[in-house]
Amino acid sequence: MENAIVTRPSPLASTEELLVGHSPKKKLNQWLATGICGNDITSSCLYVSAIAAVFAGVLAPVVLLLVVVLLYLYKKVYTEVVEALPLNGGTYNCLLNSTSKFAAALAACMTILSYIATAVISSKTAVEYLHTVYPNVSIIGGTIFVLGFFAALAIIGITESAVVALTIFIFHMSILAVFCILGFVSIPADFHIFKANLSTLPAGENLIIAIALGFSAALLGISGFESSANFVEEQDVGVFRKTLRNMLIAVAIFNPLISVLSLNLFPLEEIVRHKDYLLSEMAHLMGGQTFKVIIVIDAAAVLSGAVLTSFVGVTGLVQRMSLDQCLPQFLLKKNRRGTSHRIIIGFFLLCSSILLVTKGSLLALAGVYTISFLGVMTLFGIGNILLKTRRKELKRTYRAGWLTIIVAVIATSLGMVGNVIIDYKNLLYFLQYFIPTALLVVIMYLRIPILRTILQMLNNLMTRVLLWRTTVIDSIIAITEQRVILFTRGGNLARMHSAFNYIVNNESSRSVVVLHLYNHPEYNEESSLKESLKALGEIFPMLKVELVVRKSKFGPEVVEAVSKEFKVPVNNIFIGAPEEKHAFSIQDLGGVRVIF
Repeated sequence: MENAIVTRPSPLASTEELLVGHSPKKKLNQWLATGICGNDITSSCLYVSAIAAVFAGVLAPVVLLLVVVLLYLYKKVYTEVVEALPLNGGTYNCLLNSTSKFAAALAACMTILSYIATAVISSKTAVEYLHTVYPNVSIIGGTIFVLGFFAALAIIGITESAVVALTIFIFHMSILAVFCILGFVSIPADFHIFKANLSTLPAGENLIIAIALGFSAALLGISGFESSANFVEEQDVGVFRKTLRNMLIAVAIFNPLISVLSLNLFPLEEIVRHKDYLLSEMAHLMGGQTFKVIIVIDAAAVLSGAVLTSFVGVTGLVQRMSLDQCLPQFLLKKNRRGTSHRIIIGFFLLCSSILLVTKGSLLALAGVYTISFLGVMTLFGIGNILLKTRRKELKRTYRAGWLTIIVAVIATSLGMVGNVIIDYKNLLYFLQYFIPTALLVVIMYLRIPILRTILQMLNNLMTRVLLWRTTVIDSIIAITEQRVILFTRGGNLARMHSAFNYIVNNESSRSVVVLHLYNHPEYNEESSLKESLKALGEIFPMLKVELVVRKSKFGPEVVEAVSKEFKVPVNNIFIGAPEEKHAFSIQDLGGVRVIF
């Protein structure tokens, strides 16, 4: 390992010049952000009451209230993690900053699958609702049109598409409010239907089984809660917590309430029979054909809005994964409007192809949907535990209690088990889609060993084709010589060893710039750093280390200036956890990675 002490002129004097003329990106307020993620989670009002009734019977409102309690717990979990690490990526970002990049990338595969399933199922179900009123509408063709329309909106820009999402959300909430009012008016005065349904209440072990399976199935009603975390960088300060609150309120009010209304208006067997379009049947009973048409239009609109949520969420996630070299770099190309059109178009083509391959039969994707989003939420809770134990010094604006996190993780884990018990094919369908997606990440993660294998094959079998051999060698060298920057407060050998071990295990780069900043001469730990690096040279001989020592104060301006000076992306700059005393947050640092 080569240790070089380099004195470079500080670029901080020109930082203000670099920022002159750089207009801040317009952020989403709480209502625009709620519009995007709210359509996804509140679209569950259209089906979750019936699904809960299929397995829990008359206890459907009870299991839906239990789901609301679980959502309240996860609200605390998401608030702590995302406000501590307010960067796009959701579960991926959480695990990336608390464990290995590979584990984070595999978790991200589940999120991507969840978005694919959400987009295809929501768009097709929206068209099917319209088909009940307008039979001439082609289901497959209409589904592709819906996917294409919202892909175009996403390419235009998140702010413009958020206005459309908010419009749909407000319309949906208004219609549901009218629906509930008419529902109460329509309840029979003697409650004879509800009393008859109560007579079906199971007893003993059957009661426990009904609640357990009903709870597992009803967890579909919180799908979409994780979406806000995947585009948090596009939200204004303090908005994320409000989006979680707004989604929780909407679900807590409407899902149990609609379930209670259905049990007062229809016998249980009728609810089960109309489970695919229960609200339209209830609307017909309340207000005739006209109100049924209104509900169908609302259903189509809000389900379409959930498609937009998928496009926005997957774009933020894939961008972050591409920056971290978990996915190909060509996906980062942006158009003149500043949107990642390659990601959006690729996601549209993938969703359309899956729709055509399955010929509109979405049973497989429904299984993928359930396991994926429950897995994503469970891993997020586990990530919160790892963040608490491994990144204790990380500055937080909120702390979720240990009991809250443990109960939330156990509940969603049991929910996954319950859905497998309901239909074991759900797990098989999930693995059928998850394994190919994970293979792409594995290939990206193992590209150095793969290139070396190719090189060996070229040496053994194609020694005369020198050009091919040279190209592969150049590819390996180009990847390993990409530099990463490690900010260190001093020469603590244990912390330095932990940081170097992380780089060796998670990064392809073998060139490290160790940057030490000090405010006053007495805080200059250059000598102790040299001693530590000398010892680490014996442990990590594969690393090429450059030590840079400067008199300066660490902060966002330093990160930006150093990134420009060394031509190293901000996401390849590594730091220890910021402490409470620091005036800046992790978001202010622009995407640096906390590794110790």
